[in-house]
Amino acid sequence: MTRAELMAGYGLGRSTLEKWYRERALTGHPEPDGSRGRELTWDAAAWHAWYSSREEGAPAGLASRDRLAELSGLSRHALKSLWADRESNGHPEPAERRGKALYWDPDAWTAWHASLAAPAEKDLLTLAEAGRLLGLAPSSVTVYASRPPKGWPEPVGEVALGGGRVRRLYRRADVLAYAASRG
Repeated sequence: MTRAELMAGYGLGRSTLEKWYRERALTGHPEPDGSRGRELTWDAAAWHAWYSSREEGAPAGLASRDRLAELSGLSRHALKSLWADRESNGHPEPAERRGKALYWDPDAWTAWHASLAAPAEKDLLTLAEAGRLLGLAPSSVTVYASRPPKGWPEPVGEVALGGGRVRRLYRRADVLAYAASRG
């Protein structure tokens, strides 16, 4: 398998695969068995056995990000985003760190993740979701943040994003009340 095939088959990023290979003396990453054009290739069975054994090295009772992905159905990218936004979303701290590897208590993490979908959170909409609910074109609703129309509800919260941007959150009921007032 090439890196591209490993990325597609395992949902991993190229940089992660390159790092594991680059640090193979520490990670135990298998050596390539050949090449296809300019791409290195690995024996699929050997690579899968190595990748599967990585979880076996996790501390007893704790879960790596890969295991959390299996438990939650979220992608690794989504899990990394949740971890990056931990100050605003209350993501639990890892129970153990081994070098750069993080391990969480799966019960505590699952309970936290379930709390994200609490009914109060489900009633909050981003500006884009509010626009879709109202049937507005994305290009027209984006200006509502800086130039709201008369009667547009105030956001009830904001989530800080990278680069100084913010995501405004609106109550579904407020957005529907605005729609009703417009006829």
